[in-house]
Amino acid sequence: MLVLAAQLNPTIGDIPGNLAKILAALEKGQKAKVDIVLYPELSLCGYFPDDLLLDFRMIEACQEALLVIAPQTKGMFVVVGLPRKNPSGVEKPLLNSAAIFIDGKFQGFKDKTLLPTYDVFDEKRYFEPGEKEAVWEYKGRLIAVTICEDAWKFAYRKDPIQDLVKKKPDLLLNLSGSPYHFKKIDERLKVFGLAAKALQCPVVFCNQVGGNDQLLFDGYSFHLNERAELVSMAKGFIEDLYVIDLSRKVLSQARCSGMKDLYSALILGVRDYFYKQGFQKALLGLSGGVDSALVACIAKEALGSHNVHALMMPSRYSSKGSLQDSEELAKKLNIKLSEVPIDPIFHEYLATLRPNFQNLPENEAEENLQSRIRGMILMAFSNKFGAIVLNTGNKSEMAMGYTTLYGDMVGGLGVLHDVTKTKVFELARLTQVIPQSILDKPPSAELKQNQLDTDTLPPYAILDPILEDYLEEELSIEEIAKRRKHPLDFIRSIVRRIHAAEFKRRQAPISLRVTPKALNKGRIVPIVQKWQTPGKDVLNRWEF
Repeated sequence: MLVLAAQLNPTIGDIPGNLAKILAALEKGQKAKVDIVLYPELSLCGYFPDDLLLDFRMIEACQEALLVIAPQTKGMFVVVGLPRKNPSGVEKPLLNSAAIFIDGKFQGFKDKTLLPTYDVFDEKRYFEPGEKEAVWEYKGRLIAVTICEDAWKFAYRKDPIQDLVKKKPDLLLNLSGSPYHFKKIDERLKVFGLAAKALQCPVVFCNQVGGNDQLLFDGYSFHLNERAELVSMAKGFIEDLYVIDLSRKVLSQARCSGMKDLYSALILGVRDYFYKQGFQKALLGLSGGVDSALVACIAKEALGSHNVHALMMPSRYSSKGSLQDSEELAKKLNIKLSEVPIDPIFHEYLATLRPNFQNLPENEAEENLQSRIRGMILMAFSNKFGAIVLNTGNKSEMAMGYTTLYGDMVGGLGVLHDVTKTKVFELARLTQVIPQSILDKPPSAELKQNQLDTDTLPPYAILDPILEDYLEEELSIEEIAKRRKHPLDFIRSIVRRIHAAEFKRRQAPISLRVTPKALNKGRIVPIVQKWQTPGKDVLNRWEF
């Protein structure tokens, strides 16, 4: 039996465009003489539409599309994801469903049972959970259908996989809109491996690919046998109409690379953010530091050299090496580079403010003026040339508030806001394009003479593991101090700075999510608060 896992890249709300992709996959399925065609979750509207789901014209458009799909499914078992009206008319207005077609005829729906409401998910806001687990008979086999979270049973009292055990399916199909985060594929293989073993049958997982705002989807659809062994896997980060032979016995040697996948995810996120909105041109400040160098590389890969414009904006504190490094990188990437010195404007600002600032020592006010001048220039170029500014800040800086409001925080998209400085360096080495002098240079904002990041922050090798412990693993201050062997007061001071910077992050551009707990996607805390997050061991003692 052959299965086509139609790993598509839908655009949110583009029902005609998404339908065209679905029909193209059906055409390929017919030519390849496959038995089953499986699509991702909510493939007709894209995952996740948020409050567009409250516009019932979109829901009706999705349901009307089924009439177009049905006659194209002759000779196949086809499963398509969509939102639909809740026919019961009670509780939530919608169901997250899979429409089932057999040999050109609509057979019914499978409704999603487990509705995630954590991290980036809020499905209970819109959907009523499905209650029944069902199987369909096709060509002598019993086929079970689940939707994404239905296999992720760890957080729920109900277990759809166990409910299917008594039905003894011969094959499990799963439609997914499973967002990417660093090394997420390892988690999926474990979860669906447990499902394969529980049901003692093969599993085919079909995942969405592409970028939708902050969420990135890596694809990597796969086939596991009944022993939970990986038989085959689709490509990551691209659309792939992947044909799976269920009779295949040879196991896959596919291995996903954490850092290479992270780099691919960032490229995909930038590309889809631009192209799905009809944007073409990107603009960024190129400082000679590693963050802006990496963003320039990502932008070039995502949009092409001809669509990337970099600005050098030197001040009296900019080193000669930084300017030379920026010029060398721009030449290697073949991107446009313009120089706009900020010292004349900075001088005028200082002169204007001197009557009010006289007799006061210089501090971050003068430093931040330079950052804000650069932000103003970037936005002026953006307005004049119709280019979207890519923000170049990283997660370490954003977490600690080592940023300037209306300065280095300007932009239409934060490319690295969920990437720590340590990982920025790893990715920068991976490009094999960024000059070694940039990689060797101690990080510096270059806003005053001989300035280094370590004047204000702990070394990133010390800071970043603490940030990951606190933000991503949700460990308590005490747990982190014990794990990292640092004084409790030192950890407490870092956590205090994280919370103190929340008001800045609320004013930052949206950013690409590549960890389970991005600072502004999946992690929601009040700006004004006095609580320090307890560890998971404490949270697990509570019933929610």
